[in-house]
Amino acid sequence: MPLARHVRAIFTLGLPLIGSNLAQMLLNVTDTVMVGWYGVEALAALVLGTSYFFSIFMLGNGIALAVMGRVSASLGADDEVQARRDTRMGIWLSIVFGVAMLPLFWNSGAVLELLGQKPEIAALAQDYLRILGFALAPGLAMMVIRSYLSAQERTAVLLWITLAAVLLNAGVNWILIFGNWGAPELGVRGAAIASLSAMVLNLVAQAIYAARAPGLTHIRLFQRFWRPDWEAFWIVAKMGLPVGLTSVAEGSMFQASALMMGWIGTVELAAHGIALQVSSITFMVHVGLSNAATVRAGRAHGRRDPRLLRDGALAVTGMSLGFGLLTVAVFVFAGPWLTRLFLDADNPATPEIVLYGVRFLMVAAIFQLFDLMQVMALGLLRGVQDTRVPMWMAVASYWLIGIPASYFLAFTLDLGGVGLWFGLVLGLASAGAMMMRRFWRGAWLHPRPAAA
Repeated sequence: MPLARHVRAIFTLGLPLIGSNLAQMLLNVTDTVMVGWYGVEALAALVLGTSYFFSIFMLGNGIALAVMGRVSASLGADDEVQARRDTRMGIWLSIVFGVAMLPLFWNSGAVLELLGQKPEIAALAQDYLRILGFALAPGLAMMVIRSYLSAQERTAVLLWITLAAVLLNAGVNWILIFGNWGAPELGVRGAAIASLSAMVLNLVAQAIYAARAPGLTHIRLFQRFWRPDWEAFWIVAKMGLPVGLTSVAEGSMFQASALMMGWIGTVELAAHGIALQVSSITFMVHVGLSNAATVRAGRAHGRRDPRLLRDGALAVTGMSLGFGLLTVAVFVFAGPWLTRLFLDADNPATPEIVLYGVRFLMVAAIFQLFDLMQVMALGLLRGVQDTRVPMWMAVASYWLIGIPASYFLAFTLDLGGVGLWFGLVLGLASAGAMMMRRFWRGAWLHPRPAAA
């Protein structure tokens, strides 16, 4: 297949995934903005609660990412039965995991107090999490079906469904947070109900489409759904756990970086949060391309076509790198403007926050290039169903290199927040180098000798 055709196929597949990732972020931004209008304590509880929720969600989301790789490979091998088996058991695993985690949400107040949070904020966050905890199972099941539809290269529908969920979330927020239209004024509990409603809408809409869309009905995705398939169950579980732990390893590095930045100062922490938010928005492009890489690599791997796999990997990595270089220019030249978007011009601390924010975005320009390498390598490795070794690479890179380097540069060498960010760069560079090397040296890129 010519390189131009690879680029076109990846663009067609990846663009809706990028859009749906950005729309998913918009759900969280909407909650933050509307609860921020409601009150400061409610906002603090929301930020605390969403961080707690997504730490657990990232672990469970490894199931969905594993399903994406396995279903893509099955479809590449023209095995639709295996695609159905893996997807169904992925939904089973999501439900089991979601139910098992409910006690952590129900007793979250005590957990948050043990982590040093103020009792009144912890109690408010618990009110939020006792409702949002019931969104974990449908949210993860929704991600599994999203992975199935992505593997089927039916991604445009995901964008439209997610945008509908954003609108529903905003509407229910407006009614229940503030008590409009005669509804009770529920504050953060209203935001939790809105998020739960959006998750359920997303799940139901995707499930209906997956079951009834032309070209998919013959797979009978939910046929005899209640029947266990233990072989597929354990295969998906064994592949999904390392994927989830890889995500947790990276996410916890950034949470630890925020904690250490708080030790440096409040102004630096505010600038750190802004720089991470800006980086996260642009990073969604690479996440969407990484998902497209998983699908394309899985299809090629299922067909046992090393050349198709290699050419597709070159195309998607080149596209990601091209956007990364564009991002570098934006971060370097538009840093002050980007930072001020998040700040009140009348706040006396704004000039100092902008100063630090510009410095952090300068480092983030380098940071993005290494971050895209590790996320693209992970997407490609999931496509060839290689998840366990990358997990150990992630743990070593983020926790044996990234975090110690951040601490050493920030505090031992007294480089402050900029040193801390350079430590994150070292962790991501290590992960990107090791994972890229593993993919490009893997046996999956070499033709298998014909049987005698």
